[in-house]
Amino acid sequence: MKTVKDVCRNLRSKAAGPFWVTIDLFFDGPENFARYSESEALSAASVAKLYGADPKLVKRFSVPGLNTVKISYPRTSSQGGVVERDMHCGQQYVRLLDIALD
Repeated sequence: MKTVKDVCRNLRSKAAGPFWVTIDLFFDGPENFARYSESEALSAASVAKLYGADPKLVKRFSVPGLNTVKISYPRTSSQGGVVERDMHCGQQYVRLLDIALD
């Protein structure tokens, strides 16, 4: 079974303001994008569970022309707060790397 790191040429995460995180998955071509971009493992519910977010608030966008999926979810604490561990959210994508895709 393929994982996200097997089918994406690049992943990145970043702060999308003080209350949101955005993760971009750049698939390595149109074939893998078509096959895996709608995987249940990348659904709003799965991402919400992985990051402790409310599934109703997770936003997911497919961009076929770029072979990309963009996922945004609310932060569990605001940027710069006392419990902040990744102020710019640059490491948040790591949890997705070993996710098995169906």
